[in-house]
Amino acid sequence: MTAPRIFGIAGWKNSGKTGLAVRLVEEFTRRGYRISTIKHAHHDFDIDKVGADSYRHRQAGAHEVTIVSGTRYAIMHELRGAPEPTFEEILGRIAPCDLVLIEGYKREPIPKIEARRLESTNREPLAPTDPHIVAIAADHTVEAATLPVFNLDDTIAIADFIATTVGLQPQT
Repeated sequence: MTAPRIFGIAGWKNSGKTGLAVRLVEEFTRRGYRISTIKHAHHDFDIDKVGADSYRHRQAGAHEVTIVSGTRYAIMHELRGAPEPTFEEILGRIAPCDLVLIEGYKREPIPKIEARRLESTNREPLAPTDPHIVAIAADHTVEAATLPVFNLDDTIAIADFIATTVGLQPQT
């Protein structure tokens, strides 16, 4: 099996990463591509509600809980003190697709665009110290940029750039 095409969206908290990721998924899907996403969270998170059957299974000590219906399935894997899986391990669990968009994992050596917003928690640029950032998407003017700069809301231009960067062939 060939490795999937991957492209990342990096940035500080409130930099517009999630909004950009959502718009890119919509745009690539509209173009006929099969898209998967991986989002890294820097905090404890939960995807099921207290009291739900799946929650009760996890609380009882289940290593993995799979919820399946006629429209979707989800597998929750409890680490139970084990180390967080590597980026490569997570990528290896993704079903075949045309492109995997990565939100977060800003230190991984993958091609990525840096999202910047004036309202971001931290406005220190990542690009100068990360050679894997290949473009910047900002809601403001970026001075002295040596990389391509896009308006954060110009989803079509950003999608075109990503498609070219990762070698996505046009859908017929």
